[in-house]
Amino acid sequence: MSSFAERCGVHDAARERAIADTLAAIEADGVDLVRVSWCDLHGMLRGKALTPPAAARVLCDGLGMVSTLMLKDASDRTAYKVFEPGGTASLPGFGQANNLLLLPDPRSYRRLPWAPGTGWLRAQPWLAGGAPVELDSRRVLERLLARLHALGMEMRCGLELEFHIYRIDDARAQLDPARAAWPGEPPDVQLIHPGYQLLGEAWLDMAEPALRIVRETALGLGLPLSSLEIELGPSQVEAVFDVTDAMSAADHMVLFRNGVRQALQRAGYHASFMCRPPFPNIMASGWHLHQSLVARDDGRNLFSRAQPAPGSTRMDAGHVLSELGEHYLAGLLAHARGMTVFCTPTANGYGRFRPNALAPQSVLWGRDNRGALLRVVGECGDAATRIENRLGEPSANPYLYLASQLAAGLDGIERRLRAPRATDDPYHPDAERLPTTLRDAVGALGQDEALAAAFGVDFIRYYTRIKLADATRYEQAEDPQDFERREFFSRI
Repeated sequence: MSSFAERCGVHDAARERAIADTLAAIEADGVDLVRVSWCDLHGMLRGKALTPPAAARVLCDGLGMVSTLMLKDASDRTAYKVFEPGGTASLPGFGQANNLLLLPDPRSYRRLPWAPGTGWLRAQPWLAGGAPVELDSRRVLERLLARLHALGMEMRCGLELEFHIYRIDDARAQLDPARAAWPGEPPDVQLIHPGYQLLGEAWLDMAEPALRIVRETALGLGLPLSSLEIELGPSQVEAVFDVTDAMSAADHMVLFRNGVRQALQRAGYHASFMCRPPFPNIMASGWHLHQSLVARDDGRNLFSRAQPAPGSTRMDAGHVLSELGEHYLAGLLAHARGMTVFCTPTANGYGRFRPNALAPQSVLWGRDNRGALLRVVGECGDAATRIENRLGEPSANPYLYLASQLAAGLDGIERRLRAPRATDDPYHPDAERLPTTLRDAVGALGQDEALAAAFGVDFIRYYTRIKLADATRYEQAEDPQDFERREFFSRI
């Protein structure tokens, strides 16, 4: 009888060898628990811990997972009426809290550096009959990358991630059973540095014990961490990663956030990837995504050009970007409002879009301009020429964030869109504004036919329903600040 992996059409001799290598590594590492994890719609890892013999079976036969895990809003409430007739009629393969099967990728195996005797495997969900679950966010990015690869191109990404680290002062509020709630309270915390001294070495030294844990975690997971920096806000830091292919970058982001939170928590720290922690004097955090397209055959940067376009000035895209790069840039601008909900998926994140905050407010691009939505970096002949999107918040699902860039950029390439002139006034009051609330962003996505076609109408319908549930709960909260403490600061 064939294994589940064979029925899914993914098992071959190469995968068989990878399984053997992984099982050998598990034994050599002295691992007695293997976490099989999947990234949910909100960018959070879910999974189960298995013994090594069970993990060996799951690599071939899959691991059962209740389907409602794919139907949760950000509070972990199920957004569909799964036990009512027709409650999941728009979701073929879902209903009555049925089972999906997680199938791990043996090549994803890692030993977790903060958890003794613990290994880790990345998995994706499949229907019981062996068909892929197309609503899975990683599969959305896989489909967009397949389109790009068919054109002979590859996406390269560099990540800059701002977040906050606090020292846990008192965890009793979070762990008191008499105060348990849904969602629960976060711990009481202290700063690890007082802030308002960007890149201050004294603050770097003060924060060094926590940052060393971040470094050891990232490098222990095999992530291409480049630097750790002190950001402007109190207890705010930034991690910068070297450039990789797009899928690796997304996988790395999921691993980094998950690992850093767990490793720091064990050492008495609380890491938060929410955009604006619920304190009066903070700085919002962003996730700045550097992106370019390269030729698959020789790795040549397809955004770079040797000489400025004839007659262009520094305010023209063609002064530094190739024609293809300009089309991609114009696509990002054309779909900026529609993509916002993928880049900033929480209600908390919209407080970041304000003037003179090193964050975007309007649909504009600029030459090395950190106030603009899109920052073009590089000069003619520069192999590192790229576009930086400053729209994202650090809790965004990385697969959907990157997929939104590809969907928009490919539309710009296919329609040969031209970019307007660059801005030198990114906070001009008359410029087209980005959405200012989560509900507005969901509405903008609903009006973007090209993004709907790229992501799939079924996925857009599904995603919209869950994000509207998030927006409604936020709008109806009696105490918005307490809502943000519990839903965001406690959990992300």
